[in-house]
Amino acid sequence: MGNIKTKMLSLLLICVFLLTFITGCGGQSSSGSGQDDEIKIGFLGALTGEVASYGINTLKGMKMAADEINADGGVLGKKIRIIEADNRGDKGEIANVTQKFITRDKVAAIIGDPTTGGTKVAAQIAQQGKVVLLSAGAVGTGVVEIGDYIFRNTLLDSVAAPVVVKYLKENMGWEKVAIVTSKNNDYSVGQTKVFKKALSENGVEVVTEEFIQDKDTNFSGQVTNIKAKNPDGIVFTGYYTEGGLLMAEAYKQGLKVNLVGGDGLLSDVLIKLGGKGVEGSMTFAGFSPEKPDENTKKFIDTYKTKYNEEPDMFVAQGYDAVKIIAEAIKKANSTDPTVFKAELAKIKDFPGVSGSTTFKANREPVKSPVNLLVVKNGKFSLLAKIPVEIN
Repeated sequence: MGNIKTKMLSLLLICVFLLTFITGCGGQSSSGSGQDDEIKIGFLGALTGEVASYGINTLKGMKMAADEINADGGVLGKKIRIIEADNRGDKGEIANVTQKFITRDKVAAIIGDPTTGGTKVAAQIAQQGKVVLLSAGAVGTGVVEIGDYIFRNTLLDSVAAPVVVKYLKENMGWEKVAIVTSKNNDYSVGQTKVFKKALSENGVEVVTEEFIQDKDTNFSGQVTNIKAKNPDGIVFTGYYTEGGLLMAEAYKQGLKVNLVGGDGLLSDVLIKLGGKGVEGSMTFAGFSPEKPDENTKKFIDTYKTKYNEEPDMFVAQGYDAVKIIAEAIKKANSTDPTVFKAELAKIKDFPGVSGSTTFKANREPVKSPVNLLVVKNGKFSLLAKIPVEIN
């Protein structure tokens, strides 16, 4: 019996050791390793809700880039797989999805959220989880400051607004404007600060400031106040839904001025809701399908064949973001974000379809030119490509 007990105890200890070893191996799996034959990249954005237009198009661009990379043999012999989830533009859901990407899916990187507010929520979690987050849409302030795993590949408000204001004054004669801010929208609040600084530096007077809330639908009071001040134009820093409704009300009241704002206005929804009121309205963006270079033309033609529509800025930046991540992984010879983030930070003059990208020391992108788009005959058209001098 003594020998039997000893043998059973030895067998039990071996089983415990093996179980501990297997569990330990599982626990040490690095983010992004996933299965040996694939690299997981999480898509973070809304596929339903108020800002779904941004997320849907970003995802289309990401998938297209992944398909092209995989058709060329992948990266480090592995296929890229885009992990999808719909965060509905809700900050609580953004946090949940980000956590799931890191702890359950073990992604190598997260691309998104296209909005500044959403990116800030996700960035806190990604930084703590040591997973690279590259936003292909966030343009507001306070994003990359969250940590060294946080990047973005988009034209910044702080770069675009000053050159656009200068253009409007010198080429369109704007001397006085009204500013409309959505108070519960981080993107809008941050962009208003950037615009006000640029307006002041260019000697353009702000004759009135009006405030709204996201999801408001009645802007009669704000338009009445603006009309009384007789501005040359309206600087609107919110999103396309409210922008469209505001300009529809302006048209209804006979206020004949144009609106200008950032890429938060870049959606066909602006035109559908604004109707004749948004004819002549302008938005700056990091991409335009007009006057493309050879690389961008190939991307546009492929996209149009695949989706029967023209790509917008979010498609282009989502596409570029996947290819930039792939380039960093390739150069680092590693899918571990704690390793390849250093190569990502060194990206310089990356030839994307939304322009070349260089990351500065603080991981902010340097991109030029600024594409100023105008609503003309019910669609966005290129008004000007404005070069940017960035120190």
